[in-house]
Amino acid sequence: MEPIFATERTRALMPRIREFVLNELVPLETTDHLTGNFSKVARILDQKRELVRKAGLWGLQHSETEGGLGLSLCEFGQVSEVLAWTPFGHYTFNCQAPDIGNMELMHKYASEDIKNRFLEPLKEGHIRSCFSMTEPEFAGSNPTQMGTVAVCDGDEYIINGHKWFTSSADGAAFAVVMAVTNPDAAPHKRASMIVVPTDTPGFELVRNISIMGDPSDHWGSHAEVRYTDVRVPVDNLIGGEGMGFLLAQERLGPGRIHHCMRWIGIAERCFDLMCRRAATREMEPGVMLGEKQFIQGFIAESRAEIDASRLMVLRTARNIDEQGAAAVRNEISTIKFFVANMVLRVIDRAIQVHGALGVTDDVLLGWYYRHERGARIYDGADEVHKTALARSILKNYGLDTRKKV
Repeated sequence: MEPIFATERTRALMPRIREFVLNELVPLETTDHLTGNFSKVARILDQKRELVRKAGLWGLQHSETEGGLGLSLCEFGQVSEVLAWTPFGHYTFNCQAPDIGNMELMHKYASEDIKNRFLEPLKEGHIRSCFSMTEPEFAGSNPTQMGTVAVCDGDEYIINGHKWFTSSADGAAFAVVMAVTNPDAAPHKRASMIVVPTDTPGFELVRNISIMGDPSDHWGSHAEVRYTDVRVPVDNLIGGEGMGFLLAQERLGPGRIHHCMRWIGIAERCFDLMCRRAATREMEPGVMLGEKQFIQGFIAESRAEIDASRLMVLRTARNIDEQGAAAVRNEISTIKFFVANMVLRVIDRAIQVHGALGVTDDVLLGWYYRHERGARIYDGADEVHKTALARSILKNYGLDTRKKV
């Protein structure tokens, strides 16, 4: 049966990408590569990137006029699921977060000068970038509260502030920084987004934040960063002053599709590991683990939840393609918390089926558990999305749940 939402392009691309992932990337999933020696595997992945170029698979998300394959968001979502079969998939195809979000943002809103200096080498995979919005002193779920400021001084901005969870800062060539430029404006119009090269004096990578014991010293790291009297040209502004919140929302709409489809790919991989274990692990002489009703329940529930998630996410992606992200805010909130919970349940079940082996680094499950537990927190905590969704629904019934003054 043909996958729903399939197009001529995905029918042609998916088998080729799947074959590449299985043959070129999955064999790299050694304990050494996944638990510390990222400098070694990064060099290997750069060689794999060249194979992607030669295969004509580079630039999946870019338009054909830009030398890409011109996939829609819905089409890319299907590909993203395949890439997520391995932790190395998205990086090898140069569509990893936060680079893909920064590319989309700059493509739509940046000046030609910014595109030439930063976007083009990023698209070609010559450099990496990071995204610097969240601050330790303020709730990450409310980007209207921010302490980082950018003061205009002639033809430069002077930036001072403290950020953390600046994704992929280690080794990045530049950061997209959200900072307050208009402190007296309305809350949603106070901040702006500015490109800051990481070699600018005053940019300090304080540390890579350890995630559940994983040092994260690689492209997927989350860093603490300080900006101390950092001077950059005002021409490094993306869009206009005061557009930071709008750009953040614009960036996060498609970004949540990317995340959700990646989570679905991870869930499929963990589901495969769970089923293989259940079918081959002997509980007692002549009785396999998969013959136990509890395990069968794990498998059935996981299959249903993964399939439901996929349909929800691809429907939302198609609606974004056709109507724009603003028109489907409720759907975006829905898939974010629904799929984040789904992937964690599937990972947890797979660990349980593997027994003590599941919590070791001898299998991939522990790595996924460490890195994906944050799914329910970043890009808006579950509770924020559920509240926003419920308020929107109740408003249609005549109840305004906003705080009354």
